[in-house]
Amino acid sequence: MCCGVLKAAGGLGAIVALILVVIALLKQLILLVGFLLTAIKVAIIGGFVALLVMIVFAIWRDRCRKRRETEI
Repeated sequence: MCCGVLKAAGGLGAIVALILVVIALLKQLILLVGFLLTAIKVAIIGGFVALLVMIVFAIWRDRCRKRRETEI
C-alpha cells in the first residue's frame, strides 16, 4: 500500500516539476522576444534619425552651393 502512494506522489511530482520547468522557459522566451523587439525598435528609430540628418545635411549643402554660385 505504501509503495503505491509513493509511486503516485513521485509521478505527480514529476509532472509538477515538468510544468514548472516549462513555465520558467516560457518566461525566459517572453523576455528574449521582448528584448529583441526593443532592439528592433531602437534600430528603426536610429535609422530614421540618420535618414533625417542626411536629408538636412543635403539641403544645407545645396543651399551653401547655391549661395556660392550667386556670389561668383
